[in-house]
Amino acid sequence: MKISPVLLYTIIVSLGGFIFGFDASVISGTANYLTSEFQLSDIQLGFVFSAPTLGAIIATLSAGVLSDVFGRRYLLRIIAFLYLISAIASAFSPTYELLVIARFVGGLAFCSLMVAPMYIAEISPPEKRGKMVSVNQLNIVVGFSAAYFANYYLLQASQTTADWVITLGIDTNTWRWMLGLEIIPALLWFGLLFTIPRSPRWLALKHKDEEAQAVLNTLHGGDSKRSYEDEIIQIRESIKGQNTSILHSLRFLFSNKMRFALVVGLIVSIAQQITGINTVFFYAPSIFEQSGVGTNAAFAQAILVGLINVLFTVVAMYFIDKWGRKPLLVVGLSGVVISMACISYGFNQATYKLESADITEIVEQHPKLSDIATIQDIEYDSDVAFKNAVIDSVGKPEFNEAQGLVLSLAGNLNATIILVGILGFVASFAVSLGPVMWVMFSEIFPNHIRGVAISFVGVINSMVSFTVTLVFPWELANWGAATVFFIYGAFAAIGLILVAKLFPETKGKSLEALEAELTTKSGGTDKASGAVA
Repeated sequence: MKISPVLLYTIIVSLGGFIFGFDASVISGTANYLTSEFQLSDIQLGFVFSAPTLGAIIATLSAGVLSDVFGRRYLLRIIAFLYLISAIASAFSPTYELLVIARFVGGLAFCSLMVAPMYIAEISPPEKRGKMVSVNQLNIVVGFSAAYFANYYLLQASQTTADWVITLGIDTNTWRWMLGLEIIPALLWFGLLFTIPRSPRWLALKHKDEEAQAVLNTLHGGDSKRSYEDEIIQIRESIKGQNTSILHSLRFLFSNKMRFALVVGLIVSIAQQITGINTVFFYAPSIFEQSGVGTNAAFAQAILVGLINVLFTVVAMYFIDKWGRKPLLVVGLSGVVISMACISYGFNQATYKLESADITEIVEQHPKLSDIATIQDIEYDSDVAFKNAVIDSVGKPEFNEAQGLVLSLAGNLNATIILVGILGFVASFAVSLGPVMWVMFSEIFPNHIRGVAISFVGVINSMVSFTVTLVFPWELANWGAATVFFIYGAFAAIGLILVAKLFPETKGKSLEALEAELTTKSGGTDKASGAVA
């Protein structure tokens, strides 16, 4: 069966989603290695994990404008090159500071999350737009899953004495191999981006109507030239007479005419990150270690996170144009609230105690922890109290090296309910906030300010993600897992209420028709543009 041009170009562009997913989650396997090698504090570890998001904030500020000026295709090529440079530099970083810089450079490429859906939405027909944009989200979650598999495989390999493992240095440079694997897909994506056309809507924006017509004919088979000419006229009308300077675009974005669309964009951008999804993706093995399953099992359970993410993203792709965006958000956020309640309850009921046999096993594997015997047979009713007691007795570096083993022996908790809660959270996110946010961003903002508007809400999204990711290790150490996940659940409940009361449905409508509808919902007169809402 012949693949359509729209699907082919969508798959190529969304390969950037795979690289993002791989980059974002492959770091999850390095936490203990980095903490041990560079002697990192909780905040320093958080900064390594969140540095890409800081880069994304800076890139997102300009990505929309650059995509409007130079085009979506050109910017995607720059993004692919940044991923490649970041992967190489991260794998060979000799110091904590250089690793942070390398991760920051990779974060500059995270604006692919807004540029790729923008490009895909602009080459797709309305009835297929939701599915096509969701292909990018599918590739993101496939990237997440691939990284978890790669980390688990490298961890298992590093624990063997096979000649090839020693020759390649996997046993002594495990975390460098984890980060370096990204070089392969980044190089492939960079090459493939030289085969895609420019966005027809961007071409129309730049008054290149003939080229836009040619691209539309290529994308949709050229069966009805007149219909594509009509589409060009419709696009041209949507941007006719509009001043597309940055200042005017920002003024228009914050005008009464755009008030409703902006509020919707801000709510979904904040809700996506403040519910803690990136802490699960970035710190998955560390979180599972807190449930006392041990390091190897924690890496194995992280694979389940990736697989569930892929499965339910496929479900979302099937239903996003059938059920619509709003029903998926309501169902998904409800699931997030329930899942967070399960996780918080599981950790809240936990107790921790090391008995004589446990102490013996720990010291046999980690002789430096001999002083841990000072807390033998003392029961602690929270993970924070127990971890602080261990650190006081043996020191933080020593505890970090053996944390998985210590927690697995000391913990008395329902690890199953925690696992179910985490997987339920990932599934709920994957059918709602994951794919729906970027689809809605590409739909609710008018063509002539779409780049600037998506940049703005993307920056807000990245700022929330940066903050949540940065402070998570500190929160876990000082507040405990039960409190942290309870807070995430509370934010999800607030998001659910706002979505149910405020959000419009956007499925199956042309981008130009959505602009008119959302303008009407805003009400009032836009003095900046002279338009009446």
